[in-house]
Amino acid sequence: MNSSARFLPNGDTVMVVEFGEEIDLHTNRKVTALHAAVSALELASITDLVPTFRSLAIHYDPDIVPFAELEIELRAILPDLSSHSFSGRDWSIPACYDLDLSPDLQAVADSCSLSIEQVIRCHSGATYHVYMVGFLPGYPYLGDLAAEIALPRKITPSLRIPARSIAIAERMTAVYPIESPGGWHVIGRTPMRLFDETATPPALLAPGDRVRFSPVTRHEYDRLSKNDSGVDDAQPNKNPAT
Repeated sequence: MNSSARFLPNGDTVMVVEFGEEIDLHTNRKVTALHAAVSALELASITDLVPTFRSLAIHYDPDIVPFAELEIELRAILPDLSSHSFSGRDWSIPACYDLDLSPDLQAVADSCSLSIEQVIRCHSGATYHVYMVGFLPGYPYLGDLAAEIALPRKITPSLRIPARSIAIAERMTAVYPIESPGGWHVIGRTPMRLFDETATPPALLAPGDRVRFSPVTRHEYDRLSKNDSGVDDAQPNKNPAT
């Protein structure tokens, strides 16, 4: 794994290790590999790790280790990142594309010159990589969305997007874990809870995981929504998604 990186200070207590300028799977895998490698070191000087699309933010205690020494220590593990590659989990997330739960589905189909059924097949037919979690607690950025249904963000954001809404924008798809304003196109909803502040960890998905959306009927969605014990105690698939 070619793991050239830039080590950048971000204030007095954060080091940002940046891999390249592009948002792509190859770059993001370097980030998740470094995340796994640094976590395995269990250094007392490191207080938190925050992976993003193309960088890893490392929060550290400068009273224990100065920036320059930490950089030397971390640069030494870059050539062996492939041995620390993180193997994420595989998830199947139920997705209801009923129009009552999908306020933008028809508009997406019209904009892409597709039928609603074609949009659903396109969205649910892919396996998505969790690039990062952010914006909202437990909000996963999933890619890469098929080019056939890739649209820019809305010109006018929605003031209220219900919790668990499935949305798309550009080459990404995501699930809003809580109610929020947002500029993505809502094309479905899941009964699965993606964030629980009482759980450890509170976010269901993590960078490096893989996700498929499994279409369910409105009847099945309503049943699963009422049966939180069957949805919220979700476990990753035993077999890898393909």
